Amino acid sequence: MLTHARALLTGTRQGRTAYLDVDLRDTDRILAAPELHETLDLSRPVALSVIAIFHFIPDSDRPHDILAQLVDLLPSGSYVSLTHLTADFDPDMRHVESTYLSRGMPMHLRTRAEVERFLDGLEIVEPGLQVVHRWRPDLAEQSTSAPSAVTFGEENSAARTSAIPLAELTDAQVSIYGAVARKR
Repeated sequence: MLTHARALLTGTRQGRTAYLDVDLRDTDRILAAPELHETLDLSRPVALSVIAIFHFIPDSDRPHDILAQLVDLLPSGSYVSLTHLTADFDPDMRHVESTYLSRGMPMHLRTRAEVERFLDGLEIVEPGLQVVHRWRPDLAEQSTSAPSAVTFGEENSAARTSAIPLAELTDAQVSIYGAVARKR
C-alpha cells in the first residue's frame, strides 16, 4: 500500500494525494497531520470513505468514537461512505470472525443497528443502510451477469472464479452493509 501511495504522490496539484502511515485509531495524529491540511481544503465539502475497515476495530477501541472524531473535522456538505461485514444474514460468518480472532487479528462483525450507529448525526442518503448489492438494485436489473473475477496475475481458467449475476446474489452471500451519509 505504501509503495502504491508513493507512486500517487507524484501527481499534479489537481490530483494531489497524501498518505499517512498511521493507525486509524490514532485520530489525534491523523487530525493534526500537516499532510491532511496541506492536501484537503477543509473549507469545502470532502468525502471520507471507510470501506471494510471498522469490522477490524473491536468495541474496546471505541470505533464509533473514532468515526465521530473524523467526521467532526469535515465541513458541512461532506459525505461519508461506509461498509461493514455482518453475520445478520449468514451465521457462518461467525466462523470467519473466529478464524481471525484465533490468529490474533481483530475482527468484530456487527448487527445492522450497530453499523447504523456509525452514522448517528448524519443524513443517510437513500436508499439508506443496505446490504451492498441492494444499495442500488436498479443497477442489478440492468446487468445480466457480473464480470468474471480473476486471481491477481493469473490468466488461466483454473484461476478464474465463476461470477454470480448481481440479481441472483443473496444477502447471505454478500453479508456486507453499506451506506452513504451527508454531514449537515
